[in-house]
Amino acid sequence: SEVPSGEEVAATMRAYYNPIVLEIRQLPKPVISAVNGVTAGGGIGLALAADIVLAARSATFIQVFVPRLAIIPDMGSTWFLPHLLGRARARALALTGEPLAADTAAEWGLIWKCVPDEALMDDAWSLAGRLASLSSVAVEATKEVLDAAQNHSLGEQLALERQVQARMFGRPAVGEGLRAFREKREPDFSHD
Repeated sequence: SEVPSGEEVAATMRAYYNPIVLEIRQLPKPVISAVNGVTAGGGIGLALAADIVLAARSATFIQVFVPRLAIIPDMGSTWFLPHLLGRARARALALTGEPLAADTAAEWGLIWKCVPDEALMDDAWSLAGRLASLSSVAVEATKEVLDAAQNHSLGEQLALERQVQARMFGRPAVGEGLRAFREKREPDFSHD
């Protein structure tokens, strides 16, 4: 088979793959990734673009780019891995291509949780239901401030929190949340 040119690969990345990762990251609703089996190469970046990543205990993450394909990791892997794991682990995974077991990925902070294989989809759907019951405005604002923290000093982040919190108060959902807290019941944010 013929090897595509670098320009063709770059054009495909720009037109298709990179926008997918950015769109997932920029969605106002929370995105859950349920990883089952082997997640390799660009699939890792795609999975990590989600807000919350669950993985079946038998799942593994493998960076095949360098050791198998003689190319660099893509689909955001070169951003996600160092941000989530630190320099040493990111470089070792990218350069060696050694599989990372789901339980270790959870222990290292690459993913949120490792669950029994048979529970993966039930847990993912249950989590989706919990997130869907939250204030959509609060979820979107939380995603906004957490993403901004990557590039802010503590002082800048505190200022952003103050600005966004001021925007949050006065909304009906906040009143409902405070009433529910005082009444020791679950809040109903369905009118948010």
